[in-house]
Amino acid sequence: MGISRDSRHKRAATGARRAYYRKKRQFEMARQASNTRIGPKRIHTVRVRGGNIKHRALRLESGNFAWGSEHLTAKTRILGVVFNASNNELVRTNTLVKNAIIQVDATPFRQAYEKHYGKPVTSKKRAAAAGAAETEEVKKSSHVTRTLAERQKDAKIDPLVEQQFGAGRLYAAISSRPGQSGRADGYILEGAELEHYLRRLRAKGGAKHG
Repeated sequence: MGISRDSRHKRAATGARRAYYRKKRQFEMARQASNTRIGPKRIHTVRVRGGNIKHRALRLESGNFAWGSEHLTAKTRILGVVFNASNNELVRTNTLVKNAIIQVDATPFRQAYEKHYGKPVTSKKRAAAAGAAETEEVKKSSHVTRTLAERQKDAKIDPLVEQQFGAGRLYAAISSRPGQSGRADGYILEGAELEHYLRRLRAKGGAKHG
């Protein structure tokens, strides 16, 4: 028997066997799960109902991730899956699915932040940069200086996100469907959502947490 998405083969809530009133139909057909893993990009195309095409990602290593509070999106490397509410097996096997909590490389976001605000992301690096600035002055025009000073007034960053920048990894959630669209795009976790998943990771015993 093939993989099917019909419900006629299931029993009723009472446990009764339902009567078959027709044979299988092609529109009830399902396919094998893509089980997208981390690795050099490999995408297959699948012809589906109506002549449409789905992009079945079998391997992906990067994606576009949005940093909401900074209105910034960057392409970055996916490092690993750390949490999945539906199945721990998907964490162990590093399987990329929608709503999986993953770790991504923080470098593109750090570079964009430092370029925009003209100061390091983490407070430790800020202190080191202040000491270096005293010894070596980088010349900037008055216009650039004024612009950076204006931007720095609004340069607030979530303390939990700042800690992650220190480690060079950010927690993110996948919001696309890799097995359907062939992409693993998502957003950086912040605020209450980040606190929630950090609690869940600690409760789980910090598996792959770091």
